[in-house]
Amino acid sequence: MIKIKTVSNQPVGKSLTGGISLIYLDNAATSWPKPEVVYQAADQCLREYGANPGRGGYRLSLQAGRMILETRELLATLFNIPDSSRIIFTGNVTESLNLAIKGWLRPGDHLVMTSMEHNAVARPVFGLQELGVNHTVVQCSPEGRLAVRDLEKSLRPNTRLICINHASNVTGTIQPLEEIGDLAARKGIPLLVDCAQTAGVLPIDVKKCQISLLAFTGHKGLFGPPGTGGLYIAEGINLRPLKEGGTGSKSELLSQPEDLPERFESGTPNTSGLAGLGAGVKFILDQGIDTIRQHEQELARQLLDGLQRLEGVIIYGPKDITEQTAVISLNIEGWDAGELSFLLDHLFDIATRAGLHCAPLAHQTLGTLETGTLRLSPGYFNTAEEINVLLEALHSIVKNR
Repeated sequence: MIKIKTVSNQPVGKSLTGGISLIYLDNAATSWPKPEVVYQAADQCLREYGANPGRGGYRLSLQAGRMILETRELLATLFNIPDSSRIIFTGNVTESLNLAIKGWLRPGDHLVMTSMEHNAVARPVFGLQELGVNHTVVQCSPEGRLAVRDLEKSLRPNTRLICINHASNVTGTIQPLEEIGDLAARKGIPLLVDCAQTAGVLPIDVKKCQISLLAFTGHKGLFGPPGTGGLYIAEGINLRPLKEGGTGSKSELLSQPEDLPERFESGTPNTSGLAGLGAGVKFILDQGIDTIRQHEQELARQLLDGLQRLEGVIIYGPKDITEQTAVISLNIEGWDAGELSFLLDHLFDIATRAGLHCAPLAHQTLGTLETGTLRLSPGYFNTAEEINVLLEALHSIVKNR
């Protein structure tokens, strides 16, 4: 039987309907809360100019179109992309990765990926085996690190794509992107980067890192609403569209337009979501990536220091905040990760995530495929006081079992 003591006399966290004060530590899944300007931008779009962009010459449609262009250009600034028209908007990073993988590879091609990839990469790659596309999974270290020499050894004459998770959603392990980009460029192989965990958190320069395809999501570190994401497509990378339909341009054609971004943006876009995404990116540019990174590093360091004093704790990954994002996975001996997450939520109003985090290959690498992990992922709007409350709660749960 578990007896829980009170860990704090003062309310800490973000206020929810009903007066609950919640400490939210699942930013690796979706960042929350968002900057106030994100809510305002999405609401203003819906109320004032939520018309269909690019589908009419009247003022509301033109205003919506200008907003989407501005969001595209803000992202180009963030990622140092010279031509914003090469940024394609999608519903999420999963759609972006599917477009990149399935739109580029052909039967007989070979792809190289790592053992830390998310199912957003693994499932489409494994599914392409039926069509004659082969792949190699390069084994990472037990901390999730990729050795570039192992990546190079896995390349074949028919390798047509290298796919890398910039940072793991399970351990936060950051891969050596510039070194990988140098290898890809030397070998003449396009590099696809999944930056779901790093966009808005770490500096990303597509030119410096020689990235051919950059898949990002809007609702995590970019502070945008759910239902937003995108894919940067470098010059010379000609993908097959995954969908075809109305684009608002060249409507006399019964074939899909060749021009970007229209070639990959059929159908009505998530206009209000993209307004929120643009506001989120502008917030990041105004705050500065270094400021955001420094704050999250401080919280991660505090978390790691406190967890290591917890009896029976097993922490996965680098355990070095300079080599990982603010994503920490752990188990406690004698405890089920799901039970810990449940108790933190129901007894302390602390939101965490437990399980396999949609990344079974990563858990095979860590040796946690059977157990999963408890994942803690603080974000820019978390505080040191909230981390202290979490640590006290975990100590209380373990002590009072």
